[in-house]
Amino acid sequence: MHRLARGVLPVLIAGLGLPVLAAGPAPTPAAPTASAAAVALPPAVATALARAQVPREALAAVVVDVEGREPPRLALQPDALLNPASVMKLVTTQAALELLGPAFVWETPVYLDARPEAGRLRGNVYIKGQGDPKLVSERLWLLMRRLRAQGIGVIVGDIVLDRSAFALAPHDAAQFDGEPWRPYNVAPDALLLNYKAMTLAFVPDAAAGVAHISHEPPLAQLEVPASVPLAPDGTPCGDWRTALRADLASAGRIALMGSYAASCGERQWSIAPADPQGFAARAVEGMWRELGGKLTGQVRDGTVPPGLVPAFSVQSPALAEVVRDINKYSNNVMTQQLFLTLALQRSGQGSLAQARALITQWWQDYTGLPGTLVVDNGAGLSRDARLSAHALARMLQRAWASPVMPELMASLPIAGVDGTLRRRPSQASGAAHLKTGTLRDVTAVAGYVLGASGQRHVLVAIVNHANAPAARPALDALVEWARHDKPMPRTHK
Repeated sequence: MHRLARGVLPVLIAGLGLPVLAAGPAPTPAAPTASAAAVALPPAVATALARAQVPREALAAVVVDVEGREPPRLALQPDALLNPASVMKLVTTQAALELLGPAFVWETPVYLDARPEAGRLRGNVYIKGQGDPKLVSERLWLLMRRLRAQGIGVIVGDIVLDRSAFALAPHDAAQFDGEPWRPYNVAPDALLLNYKAMTLAFVPDAAAGVAHISHEPPLAQLEVPASVPLAPDGTPCGDWRTALRADLASAGRIALMGSYAASCGERQWSIAPADPQGFAARAVEGMWRELGGKLTGQVRDGTVPPGLVPAFSVQSPALAEVVRDINKYSNNVMTQQLFLTLALQRSGQGSLAQARALITQWWQDYTGLPGTLVVDNGAGLSRDARLSAHALARMLQRAWASPVMPELMASLPIAGVDGTLRRRPSQASGAAHLKTGTLRDVTAVAGYVLGASGQRHVLVAIVNHANAPAARPALDALVEWARHDKPMPRTHK
C-alpha cells in the first residue's frame, strides 16, 4: 500500500478567500464569512429553484478556482453536511488513485489440487476472488478457456469458489428501495461476476409473432423463455419493461407473462436475478458447460487449501480504467468493490468497518477538515452518507494538483458528451467534467468547469429536499453560470 505523499500546494480556506500553503493536513477553517457576492445566487439558479419548489436553504454550493488563489465566486452553506448521493464516488475513486496508484490491478488466481490426465482432472478446481470489480462475462469466458487449456475437459470433482477475501454481513437487495432486481442494488462480493447481473436481449420477429430472447451470461439451473408474444400491431413501445409483466421472484425461473411491442425494435434489459448469492456458482457452471466442459461434482463455496500454488491467474484492467467506468456510468457495485479493496490491501481482508476507517483518515489528511465526511459504503447509494460542499471542493482542489489528476479528470462525465451527462447538453457542453448524483430526495453535481476566461473552476452543488430531482435545471444553470465568467482581455503586441 502506497502512503499518501504530503506535498505543498495552495489551499483556499473557503469563505475567507485566503490562500495558505499547506504541508500535510491543512488547518480547519473558521466559520465562513463569505462576501455578499459569494452568497448571492445567480438569478437563473434562483429562478430554477423556485420553479422546482425547492427553497434556497436546501442547496449547498461552492464555486472556486482550482488553485485557490481567489475568493470563491459562490459559497452558499459550504459547511452544511448533506447527502451527496453518487457524488460520493469522487471520494472513493480519488482515494484509490492516490493510495493504490492508477496502474494497480486485481488478480484472480485459479488452483488445481491434482494433475490433469487424459483430459480429466480427478480433483477440485479453486477460483479465489480478490475483489476484481470487472470480472465480466467476456473475462469469465477467457478464464474458463484458460482452464480448458490446462488439458481439462472433465472435472471429476468440484469447482470451489473462494470468496473469503471480503468479510460482509448478509445483504437484502430490497432494503434500499424495494426493487431487488435492479442491478444497482446488488451487494459487493470477493468473486463478483458480471456485476451479479444478466442481460436479456429482445429481437422482434413479425413473421413468427414473437420477440426472440437471448441472455448473457449463460446461467446454469435457470430457465429463461426463448420468446415472448408480440403485442398487437400498432402498439407503441412506451414502458416496454412493464408490458412484459416479468416475474423475477424465482431463483430457478424467469417468467414473462406479457408481450413485447414490435415498434421497440431490438432492446436489452439488465436485471439482477433472484438468489444473488448463488449467481457466481450458476455463472461459472453455465460458462464451463457452454465451452464444452463437463463437471461430475458441483460448484460450491469453500476456501483454497494451504500450500496450493496457482495454475494460472487472470488480471483485471488497470485501476485507471476501472475508475473511468465507475465515474462515467456511476456504477455502485464497482465502487463498493474498490472501497473494500482498499481495506483488503491494507489489512488482508476487506470489511466495511476497515474501509470506512481508512477512507475517513485519508480524507482528514487530504482535506485537513475532520468531521466533514460520513462515507458509509463509499458509493453514495445510502441514506446515511454525508459530506460538506466546502470539504469536497477542497478535495477537488488538491486532486487538481495531484500526480493522478489526469486519471480522475478523464473519469468524469463530460457535459453533453458522454456518461451520465450525455443527455444533458447545455452551453457548457464539452467544457465541464462533472460527477452527478441522484437519489429520491437528492440531486448533486461536482467536478471541474472551464470558464470562458480560460480559468478552471471547482464546482460543488448539492440539493437535499423532497423535490430535489426537479432541481436539476438549477444545477445546470449553475454550471452555465460558472462557464460564463468574464473573458480574459486580449493583449495586443
